[in-house]
Amino acid sequence: MLDTGEASVKGALQRARATVRARRPAADRERAPRPNSASECQLVGRFPDAVQSGDVDEIVSLLTDDALLTMPSQPLEYQGHNAIAAFPRHRAELRGAPLHVVPTRANTQPAFGCYLPAHAAIARPYGLIVLTLEGDAIAAITWFADTGVFRHFGLPRTPPSP
Repeated sequence: MLDTGEASVKGALQRARATVRARRPAADRERAPRPNSASECQLVGRFPDAVQSGDVDEIVSLLTDDALLTMPSQPLEYQGHNAIAAFPRHRAELRGAPLHVVPTRANTQPAFGCYLPAHAAIARPYGLIVLTLEGDAIAAITWFADTGVFRHFGLPRTPPSP
């Protein structure tokens, strides 16, 4: 059907299995807390407060040492405390206003719709943050700039008043 030989199919399967093994979390890595568990709620509950107050040091304190911040479709990637801390500090300078966040979930992971205040009483969708947890810390922050996905996550066009 694929017009390939048995040896090439076997080789492709071996490479695929090796890739899956390499990308599987290491045995010494802690598992993420169960969704909506007390430990997840405690960790995830601190994140929006830190984002909304612009407390970058608090955000960094929630991260694993090798945490990763990515923005799919953008070729940007930040790894480690210093690199990740520089990103929100720079973005806050550009925005000139703190973000407002609304919790949601994405593929069972904690996520937040982010809103940028346009003026005093109105905010507009700004991006979606998805957190990947490991043990009692955040191992990855993934930022999606496409605000068109908000409706798929039950996020409102404007955030509720704080």
